[in-house]
Amino acid sequence: MDAGSASEPRTITPAGDDAVLPFQVLGLDVRGRAIQMGPALSTLLDRHDYPLPVSKLLGEAVVLTVLLGSSLKFDGQFILQTQTDGPVDMLVVDYRTPGDLRAYARFDEERLAALEAEGTPDPADLLGKGILAMTVDQGTHTSRYQGIVSLDGSSLEDVAHTYFEQSEQIPTTVRLAVAEMMTREDGGVAHSWRAGGVMVQFLPQSEEEERHRDLPGGDAPGGAEADEEDADDRWVEAQSLISTVEDHELIDPDVTTERLLYRLFHERGVRVFEPSRVQDKCSCSRERIEGVLRSFTAEEIEQSIEDGRIAVTCEFCGLAYDFNPAEFAN
Repeated sequence: MDAGSASEPRTITPAGDDAVLPFQVLGLDVRGRAIQMGPALSTLLDRHDYPLPVSKLLGEAVVLTVLLGSSLKFDGQFILQTQTDGPVDMLVVDYRTPGDLRAYARFDEERLAALEAEGTPDPADLLGKGILAMTVDQGTHTSRYQGIVSLDGSSLEDVAHTYFEQSEQIPTTVRLAVAEMMTREDGGVAHSWRAGGVMVQFLPQSEEEERHRDLPGGDAPGGAEADEEDADDRWVEAQSLISTVEDHELIDPDVTTERLLYRLFHERGVRVFEPSRVQDKCSCSRERIEGVLRSFTAEEIEQSIEDGRIAVTCEFCGLAYDFNPAEFAN
């Protein structure tokens, strides 16, 4: 955001698709982040050609990871991973600052087909029971932080609420939406994915509240107590406003992130900040994989050989790497 001179209005770069937009609502003592995803999400999901329910579930996990990972104030990595007994027994989304994303889902085709035969599966049914781990990695010379919450038939939105309640103790509400889009293009039908999300957190000890805490109540009679708005009432109002957001508003390209935030909070005064981009970018490399292979024992190397070569395919991006076993001879 360009501040400009004292006489000039501030100019803000529109967020557009695949950009996280931080915002603050001083009147409610809340802050948050919002995003609409388009091309980056389509690339992530179409690469694997997952069944529709799996793609939608992974899309929700991607949006949630972006909303959480984009809050990192340092160079690092945020990883969201599920391990469950459901048809989709693993989701992994990896966010690396300043905005590199990769994602992967593992599922049981037979169990998924059986669930689809009964109707459109609910995300909670796809996940089943297990755990969701959120890991913050600041690099080689620092300790990892990991928060773990149970998955017991709840949606990813509900799990996020539980995570912040247990691990961060910050009142938080999250809305996520993912949709498969079909549009007419050059006489045919073009397929794409869109998603959106908004996360709001309540900060009752914000600088703005501290600044105005001791102001008198104006025309109140002497000795009368000021009639202050209860902090919980502000949070209830913020939650109520977020609950009015419909899925189509989160994904509609005609309802930009800025427009959505204005619709929600204009009466309370919403301030947005410079957006940050996210992109589909895997962190795999030949050097990284070679380093892993060099940590293998001779027996493990032998077990990895097929047709005289060692072939490794990245589960995230699908890139294949080929190695000569002789490179790892002891």
